[in-house]
Amino acid sequence: MGQIESAENNEVTEKKGKPSVQKAVSRSQKSKKKRDQIVRAAIEVINAKSYSQATMSDIAKSIDLRNATLYYYFPNKCALAFECLTKSFERFERTLSEIEVQATPGARKIEHLIRSMLEDGLKNGPLLYLGDYSYLDKDQRAEADMSIAALTNRVEQFFKDGIKDGSVMQCETQLVVNLLLGMLIWFGKWVPTIKDITVERLMSAINVFTLHGLGDDV
Repeated sequence: MGQIESAENNEVTEKKGKPSVQKAVSRSQKSKKKRDQIVRAAIEVINAKSYSQATMSDIAKSIDLRNATLYYYFPNKCALAFECLTKSFERFERTLSEIEVQATPGARKIEHLIRSMLEDGLKNGPLLYLGDYSYLDKDQRAEADMSIAALTNRVEQFFKDGIKDGSVMQCETQLVVNLLLGMLIWFGKWVPTIKDITVERLMSAINVFTLHGLGDDV
């Protein structure tokens, strides 16, 4: 009899415990969603005003958030900016990973990279402007340097593959990659200011002065 009561009590305890677990998961999901919203807003504000001119109040105001709530998620502007940088690297890395597995010529991968970055930016907001991150602390800057070097090497491999398969003309791959990445990085600052911009409009413009120069037949 005691065993039956014990089992029933355990069952009741388990049933009572489930809602709290579900609530915890729900709170965790809401917290992640809120952090993502803050990061996106912070990227847009910092890109528009620069890190030095943007304030935590500006970022909070842009998404109708109280300052206290913003500080609950991020203790200071530097911590928030580093999160923006980290998320930008992660988005770039995911795009590269998707393209790297494709059995396509190097030039096609480069075009796909540009289009994918533009589509991601219009859908999920711009990446943080990576031209200057001197505001980070020493360890954060070192981490950012390593991430940029790794991503740059992976993009450069597309050009090397293209030269090898004949889809890309002979060039200084490192120099060309830096020019390409500089263009993509700058997009985050000026593309949001263009009215009714679309990926097709951007790709058309890029084709005029960039992609048509990749082939040997140009």
